[in-house]
Amino acid sequence: MAKWMEIRKGADFQAVGERFQITPFTARLIRNKDIVGEEAIEEYLHGGLADLHPASLMKGIPEAAALLTEKIRQKVLIRIIGDYDIDGVCATYILLKGLEKAGARVDTDIPDRKKDGYGLNMELIRRAREAGVDTIVTCDNGIAAPAEIAFAKEMGMTVIVTDHHELQETVPDADVIVNPRQPDCPYPYKKLCGAAVAWKLVQKLWDGLSYPPELAYGDLLMFAAFATVGDVMDLTGENRILVKEGLKLLRRTGHPGMSALIEVNELSRERLGAYHIGFVLGPCINASGRLDTAKRALELLNTEDRAQALARAGELKRLNDERKALTEKGVEQAVEQIEQGSLKNDKVLVVYLPDCHESLAGIIAGRIRERYYRPVFVLTKGEEAVKGSGRSIEAYSMFEEMSRCRELFLKYGGHPMAAGLSIPQERVEEFRSRLNEDCRLTEEDLTEVIHIDMALPFSCLSERLTEELALLEPFGKGNTKPVFAARNVRVLESRVLGKNRNVLRMKLMDESGSEQEGIYFSSRMQEVLADLQGRPAMHILYYPEIDEYRGQRRLQLRILNYC
Repeated sequence: MAKWMEIRKGADFQAVGERFQITPFTARLIRNKDIVGEEAIEEYLHGGLADLHPASLMKGIPEAAALLTEKIRQKVLIRIIGDYDIDGVCATYILLKGLEKAGARVDTDIPDRKKDGYGLNMELIRRAREAGVDTIVTCDNGIAAPAEIAFAKEMGMTVIVTDHHELQETVPDADVIVNPRQPDCPYPYKKLCGAAVAWKLVQKLWDGLSYPPELAYGDLLMFAAFATVGDVMDLTGENRILVKEGLKLLRRTGHPGMSALIEVNELSRERLGAYHIGFVLGPCINASGRLDTAKRALELLNTEDRAQALARAGELKRLNDERKALTEKGVEQAVEQIEQGSLKNDKVLVVYLPDCHESLAGIIAGRIRERYYRPVFVLTKGEEAVKGSGRSIEAYSMFEEMSRCRELFLKYGGHPMAAGLSIPQERVEEFRSRLNEDCRLTEEDLTEVIHIDMALPFSCLSERLTEELALLEPFGKGNTKPVFAARNVRVLESRVLGKNRNVLRMKLMDESGSEQEGIYFSSRMQEVLADLQGRPAMHILYYPEIDEYRGQRRLQLRILNYC
C-alpha cells in the first residue's frame, strides 16, 4: 500500500497570484514544484523562444559548425550515425536536414539493436570507411566510444561527437565534442536530449551561412521537442520551453511523415499534448528500433509523398501494436512467475523470461516495478548469453548493487534507477540470490510515497480552475500533473466501457455531499470492480479535466489512485 503525503510549502500565495494574474490555488501548485522568485515564475508561466540560450554558448558548437562548413565546402561525404530510439532517430533527422540545407553530401546510418547494440561500434566505422566517408557526426551517442573513435581516426576519418549522456572516465579523442554535460561547458542548461543538442548545432551552422534565424524554428524544433518528451527528459527550464513551442508546431504541422503518424493513430490535432508524444506517437517511432530496424522510422520522417507516408506510418503503428501485445504477454508471464513461485518473498525481483523479445525487457521491468514497488530485473535469452534490463525504486541504487557482484556479469552498466546486463545462463539463479542476500531494503523503503499537492473537496472545483491548470503544462518528468485528494468518496453509479473493457466511468460523491463524474483506467478491471464492491467509501487521488464530446463540455475527475 502506497503512503500518501501532502506537500506543504509556504509562500504568500495571494501576493504571487496578484503579481502574475493567477489564482492563489495555482500559485500554491507552482510553489509545490519549488519554483520560487519572480524571474523563475515568469519563465515558468510565460517562457518562450526568446528565453532559450544561444547555441554558441555550448562548448564545441562553434568549432563543430566551422569544421562542418569547411567539409561542406570540400564536398566530402559526411555520415551521421545515430541511435535506434526516438531521440537517436529524431537527432539523425535533424542533422540530416540541417546538413542537406547547408549543401552537404551527407547520408546516415543507425545501428541495429540486436546485431550492433547501442551506439557507435567497429562495424559501423568499417561500413563508413568502405563507403568513402570522410567525416562521421554522431548524435545521441559517441561519448562512451573512445576505442571506436580512435579506430575511426586511425582510418583517417574526422569525427564530431554530439551527445547528451554523462561523460565516462575516458573521454573520446574526437576532433570536436558537443555535449552540455562536459564539466567545462558554459551552457547554462545541462538536461537537453540528443536531438536538442543536434538542433543547437544546426542553428549555429545555419547562422554561419546567414540563413534567417527563424528557419530553425519549424520542423527541426518540433522534432527536438518530440524527442525531449519521448526520451523522458525533465520538462524544466529550456526543455519545457522547447516542448511548449514544439507542441504548437505539431498541432499545425504539414510535415508528411508526422502528419501521417497523427492520422493513422486517429488523434485530434487541436488536443495533441505531451501525453500523445510519450504514449502514442513516440512509441510508434521506438517500435521500429525495438522489433525491426529504426531505419524504418527515419524513412517515415524523410517521406515526402502523402500516400507513401501513410503506408509507412501504418507499418509503424502495426509494429507498435505488436509491441504492446508482446509486452502484455510478458507482463502476464512475469506476474504469474512471481505469484506462483518463490520470487514473491524477494525484495529484489529477478524474472527470467527466456522467450521474451530482449528489447521489451526494460518496459516489462518498469511495469512490474510499478505493480510491486520493488527493484526489478527482467532477463531474456540472447544468442550467446542471457540479457536483461532493470528498473529500480528510489531507495535502491541499481548500478551500485550490481557492482557488488560484478564478477557474475559478462557486461553491465547503468545508473541508480535503471541498468542493463548480460550474464551466463548458469549464473542467473546466483545473481538473484546474491542481490537478495546483500539487500538492505527495509519495509519503509518498499513503501511507495505519493506526494499530494493538496486535499481538494469536489465543491472547490470549477471549469475556470481546471482550465487554469493548463498554465502548468506541458506535463511530464520533472513537471508532473498536480495530484489532489478527496476523502470518504462513495461510488453512486459505475459502468465499464472501452473496446478492451479497461475504462470505468463513475458518479462519485465526497464527504461534503458534492457529486462529480469520475473515470478510471485499469488493465485489471475485474480486480478493481471486486475491490470497489467491498468498500462503502474510499479516499481517492485525482486530477480534474474538461471532457469534450460531441460539442458538450463537462468537468470530470481522472482517478489516479484509491485506497
